[in-house]
Amino acid sequence: MCRVVVTGMGVISPVGNTIDDFWSSISSGVCGVDRIRRFDASRLAVSLDAEVKSFEPKEYYATMQEIRKSDLYMQYAMGAAKQAVEQSGILTNSLNRERFGVYVGSGIGGINTTLREAAKLTEKGPEMISPFFVPMMISNMAAGAISIRFGAKGPTLPVVTACATSTHTIGEAYRAIKHGYADAIIAGGSEASINELAMAGFINCQALNLSDDPNAGSLPFDKRRAGFVMGEGAGMLVLEEYRHAKERGAKILAEVVGYGNSSDAYHITAPDPEGDGAVRAIRMAIGEAGINDSDEVYVNAHGTGTHLNDAMETKALKTVFGERAYKLHVSSTKSMTGHMMGATGAVEAIASVLALTEGTVPPTINYREKDEECDLDYTPNEAVKADLTCAISTSLGFGGHNACIAFRRI
Repeated sequence: MCRVVVTGMGVISPVGNTIDDFWSSISSGVCGVDRIRRFDASRLAVSLDAEVKSFEPKEYYATMQEIRKSDLYMQYAMGAAKQAVEQSGILTNSLNRERFGVYVGSGIGGINTTLREAAKLTEKGPEMISPFFVPMMISNMAAGAISIRFGAKGPTLPVVTACATSTHTIGEAYRAIKHGYADAIIAGGSEASINELAMAGFINCQALNLSDDPNAGSLPFDKRRAGFVMGEGAGMLVLEEYRHAKERGAKILAEVVGYGNSSDAYHITAPDPEGDGAVRAIRMAIGEAGINDSDEVYVNAHGTGTHLNDAMETKALKTVFGERAYKLHVSSTKSMTGHMMGATGAVEAIASVLALTEGTVPPTINYREKDEECDLDYTPNEAVKADLTCAISTSLGFGGHNACIAFRRI
């Protein structure tokens, strides 16, 4: 079995479009939630989201023609991938492109392109539909475009598991490298689904917080929590076989040491209230990682700010860790980024790696009111310094999909 390490990371997020800006924001408790500005939301019951700010696709593409052929979710993905590839330095002359892959997913794909082209069909007729509609809309095209851009000819696939998407892409990429199918893989996820249709759907399934106060919108583990805030963006990591990275002199950021993948087999939107699937995924990851009582552990929780998720996730952590759960450093960075859907797992994996490298636990901001069902240490409001040795990141998606990835400081 091969060891797998992280050698590059990139992010486009509501709190920063570079790794440095992202970390500066989440370690100091900057809130990326604000009023909806992307479109006229006057018909909706919700008024908050977490939008990416100041994103310039021209920084990541050579021509305007390439940009016009890419949905926004693809542009976010390309931006984060370019950052990760450049940080890793993976594109050396010795790189075997047939063992260099791309595992990048999206929960929804190019929904903004779909809406635009559907409106054109209604207003102007079928002859006006863009010939690029299908490749801009489908959920695999971010992976395809990244593969083309960086000449990655190895294992390449998307994952679509709703909110667990990009934790699964990282985990499956980890397994592909660990078992010898690739030397390096760009892994992550991207989402750009902030629009009236998607938000109306989430409102009507009672998932979104209807508060109009940006500091009361995303409240993971707080007793006042009442739903999540929609976010967007992308996160990418370059995973690499350990010896491959060492031989080329790469800077190693952390080691990927465990992965769990399970299903609730319970309900299409609600989590199993006992957390059985989450428990199994976490146990798989920490068992493979060899995490023990001597480790100082950070948990980047799924922590959506919905009543059912946060209570269940707390219960799952206590089931897995027992009394030791009260010694875990837990936080939900969704309190700052909102819920970035298919991108959220990768962005939270990046936060986990940064927590290890910086020795800092990012906070759960706007935490005010303790809930008796949620009684762990959620790192309220301010970051905490800690000599962390391991980090785990959990992601739990609609359909009952559960994923957990574990990292170790190196």
